[in-house]
Amino acid sequence: MSHAKPLGGSIFTPAFMLCLVLFVIGMYFLGVRFMDGMGAVANINGGFPWGIWVVYDVVIGTALACGGYALAITIYVFNKGQYHPLMRAALLASLLGYALGGVGAFIDMGRYWQFYNLLLPWHMNFNAVMLEVGLCVTTYILVLVIEFAPAFLERIGAHGVLKILNKMLFIFIALGILLPTMHQSSLGSFLIAMGYKVAPLWQTVHFQPLLALLTALTMGFSIVIFEASASQVTFDLPDETSLLSKIGKIIVGLLLVYLVVRFGEIILNGKVGYIFAGDKNSLLFLLETLLFIFPVVALLSQKMRQNPRVLLWAAVSMLFAGSLYRFNAFLFTYDPGPGYSYFPSVGEVMVTVGIVAFEIMAYMVMVKMLPVLHKEAHA
Repeated sequence: MSHAKPLGGSIFTPAFMLCLVLFVIGMYFLGVRFMDGMGAVANINGGFPWGIWVVYDVVIGTALACGGYALAITIYVFNKGQYHPLMRAALLASLLGYALGGVGAFIDMGRYWQFYNLLLPWHMNFNAVMLEVGLCVTTYILVLVIEFAPAFLERIGAHGVLKILNKMLFIFIALGILLPTMHQSSLGSFLIAMGYKVAPLWQTVHFQPLLALLTALTMGFSIVIFEASASQVTFDLPDETSLLSKIGKIIVGLLLVYLVVRFGEIILNGKVGYIFAGDKNSLLFLLETLLFIFPVVALLSQKMRQNPRVLLWAAVSMLFAGSLYRFNAFLFTYDPGPGYSYFPSVGEVMVTVGIVAFEIMAYMVMVKMLPVLHKEAHA
């Protein structure tokens, strides 16, 4: 039985109402998209068949939702049960993030009414990287629903069902570790499939899956820190810095591995010149690298990791770094050839903002109604 409790309190706070307004605006543009077609809202074209909906909602959004995945590896693979109090909140964020990532993919489908073909073997393209991603994400959403189900069962007092589920939960925990590992690495393989269209600084045939997985893990741990810090301030919860500082140490280790692989590949393949070319790609690479390096420097010492403000800013830097890495690879430096350009329309941006606003509203409602967060600190 979890010691988490519903926070209670008013649902319709000023923050909730602001998110509601943004959500309604986003839904207006989404309505236009479904009534008048994608071209009425999105600026995508033959050279850029995907835009911000796929890159943010799927490629970046699922990485931002890897908190449950990262903690599951730490708790259940490396037997670090001390992090368990953070697990349910991370699972909720993962569930909302992946579910809305799936919604984003559905929105971006040209023939969305045929989405079910993804699940029909006779219609599957087994040579497509995105098939594996789509199947894994779909299955993982179902796994997250089951993993988070104890919170609902505790709330309604279904202790008999909860007892049965707890005995079977190890199966879904194993799937919850396997599936993100598969589809996050496959997003890296997707870049390999795009070949020369991906800028040299972001293209590597041998290490793309590893880099995608490392950034997903670091973003997952970082979102746990950000979420816990934001919840502490928003809901007046106890300070969890002592526990979060240990996650900061894990982030440093992962980032050091990432930077060694990233720069090792660039040096070995003679691409150092691209870093100092002085063009848009080199500037984006340098900015991205600085955002990756800042958390390493900030969290290298134990004293700095014990500072909640430093810890939060390091996590924010890592989230921006991982997001920029994926934006750069999939969109900002992507070159489909002459004659094509892309810049997101107001409608595209507002649909994405509306989806994020809904995710925030859903999180606020669930932590107030379900046993998700702990009201006492854990060392």
